[in-house]
Amino acid sequence: MRVFLDTNVAVYAFDRADPVKQRAAITILESDERLVVSPQVLLETWWTLTRKLATPLSPERATDVVDELAKLPVVGTDSELVARAIRSSREHQIAIWDALIVEAARSAACTRILSEDLQDGSDFGGILVENPFLADRGQQRQVAPGARR
Repeated sequence: MRVFLDTNVAVYAFDRADPVKQRAAITILESDERLVVSPQVLLETWWTLTRKLATPLSPERATDVVDELAKLPVVGTDSELVARAIRSSREHQIAIWDALIVEAARSAACTRILSEDLQDGSDFGGILVENPFLADRGQQRQVAPGARR
């Protein structure tokens, strides 16, 4: 099964400010999971690595990271994906950028999205959101408005 990788998972692999999340992210990136990304994830990763970390990466190093991520399957973004994201954003009452992630995952036939941004346990029409950084994956999960469990 394919698993969509959200930006925060990729970024935490390089964020020394949170060693626990860093180890979890590295484990995911080195796993046998069939990970998928989108151009949005690649761009957000570069931006965050060069601007948002306590110790940002150089643009050259961040480019190397994105080049490595781009070796994964990359879902293309086109006008139809954007239209589906707009519908999904309205239907599920989520931010348009989150909806673009959901619809990119759907386009790639992913069954899961690994993300800290979307609410853990949310089910967007057969695509389950998992927050890989939760200390207790069995704890009660909150579900985004419009999403199902």
